[in-house]
Amino acid sequence: MHVVGRVWVGGIQERDRGGRGWILPASFGFPFKSDFETLLHHMLNRSTLLLYISPPDRRHDSGLADGKDHGVDLVGGYYDAGDYLKFTLPLAHSLAVLSWGGIEFFQGYVLANQTAYLRDTVKWGTDWLIKAHPQDNVLYVQVGDGAVDNNYWGPDTNIPIPRPSYYVDSSNHGTDVVAETAAALASASILFSTYLNDTTYAATLLSHAKTLFTFAELTPRQSYVSAVSAAKSYYSTNAYGDELAFAALWLYRATNSSTYLQKASDYFDQYSLAGLSAPMDWSDQTGSVYVLGAKLDPSNAKYAREAERYLDNLVGFNSPCTKTTGGMLWCTGFSDLNSLVPVQDTSLLALLYAPLNSQKNESYTSFALSQLDYLLGNNPMLTPYVVGVHPNSPQNPHHAGAAGGTDVSDINGSPPTELHVLYGAVVGGPAQTDSFNDIRNDWAQTEVALDYNAPFQGLVAYQIMHTTQNPAYVAITQPRPSSPRTTSGMATWKVAVIVVVVLLVLIGVALAVFIVRRRRSKISRIMIIVKRVTFSVHVHRESVNTSFSGWRGLRTIID
Repeated sequence: MHVVGRVWVGGIQERDRGGRGWILPASFGFPFKSDFETLLHHMLNRSTLLLYISPPDRRHDSGLADGKDHGVDLVGGYYDAGDYLKFTLPLAHSLAVLSWGGIEFFQGYVLANQTAYLRDTVKWGTDWLIKAHPQDNVLYVQVGDGAVDNNYWGPDTNIPIPRPSYYVDSSNHGTDVVAETAAALASASILFSTYLNDTTYAATLLSHAKTLFTFAELTPRQSYVSAVSAAKSYYSTNAYGDELAFAALWLYRATNSSTYLQKASDYFDQYSLAGLSAPMDWSDQTGSVYVLGAKLDPSNAKYAREAERYLDNLVGFNSPCTKTTGGMLWCTGFSDLNSLVPVQDTSLLALLYAPLNSQKNESYTSFALSQLDYLLGNNPMLTPYVVGVHPNSPQNPHHAGAAGGTDVSDINGSPPTELHVLYGAVVGGPAQTDSFNDIRNDWAQTEVALDYNAPFQGLVAYQIMHTTQNPAYVAITQPRPSSPRTTSGMATWKVAVIVVVVLLVLIGVALAVFIVRRRRSKISRIMIIVKRVTFSVHVHRESVNTSFSGWRGLRTIID
């Protein structure tokens, strides 16, 4: 079936109807469709006019005048989140992460029969990045005005105008976004040349990556929001050395030119990238530089040293991070607005680095899989934070097109029930208390975004490669609780033993006092008291067994 491609704001009601590789191979035995569904989420935010063989049945033409204010074609690409804005920085970051996971865990996509969707998803984004780079030293970095767009709640058929486009150039530089775009195109070139058998397109990607990197190295250097103030409230960074090093590493991997490897090392030192601990995200590639550098330049000890220091700190739940009661990584100052981003990005880096150190492989892998388990339902809310995979999945993701309403003053009730299901979309995530507020206007917990899903792709591809176990949500049979379930890490029998031991100690003390005071009392009186106390212990033990039976049932569901 041919449809005119545009923005997918709906979902698939019948997942085995047409398309390519919709269902995982039955022989694989892993009923985890989320990798496929995540790719559908990426298509959900597509923007273009294009004939495309595609499963989604609800898409419309949108953004067809994008770029016309500057005489360029910026139609297509992806909207960044639950709105209709386009930003180059988070898109480039998401594509780099998606390509990285595709390169390292490609066999997972093969097993899931999703390589064609991986190709299309990445290419949809890189095609737009190429269009956003119409001249050597020009890169368009934003389309749409946040002040206008964020006052609109409705379908993609009535996206408000004007939709101005913004760019950086050699006079008004944007070192960070230009370097990150170079990294995205270089990493994608490897995916296409080595794994997707399209060397012609890979060459085009690499050519743009090289030119962009040269552009990024121009001086004076600055963060792009210094040139494009319209982006400052949305995707602002205050550094660019990490992006320069990250791009240089990817260009080395794509070209095998030692010049880029040396540049990466030089930028690492020039911008003092050692000793940092912030979780990786669209604004900070330092952790990625550590891990990628350790893989590509093993003779340069600083990369592995920093990668292990960095991961040990995060995996060990050390400052600035800790662990919630339910077991989720929480990094103060980073998790507050989208808690599952540090969870996923750190987990992906841990899995990427684990094979490089046999002594730490198990701890890094265990951490990553425990966090993925949490995301998929092994948490106090019994909620897989992926839309559409379980009845307990988020029901009200913050997404204007999917909601189906038009009243920006009442987005929770417009309409009361989400009109379209965003299958595979990862939401922002729960609070530090492990609680989850499933309403649209709590955008920190319920909004969806490209960079929320990009690492999830790699995590799922890894899981498909290495296990035949079910994802955690398969075992969930209870409805989502109204507040986090308390699940002590101590086994029921251990608690019971502790209670009994305490009671026995109290018995001993009571007997000692009794003997001192009543040394001459008859032994029969002592025996009577002992029998009474023993009966009390028996009653307490029965009480313990009864009070913990519900918890034992919950542990059975969660584990």
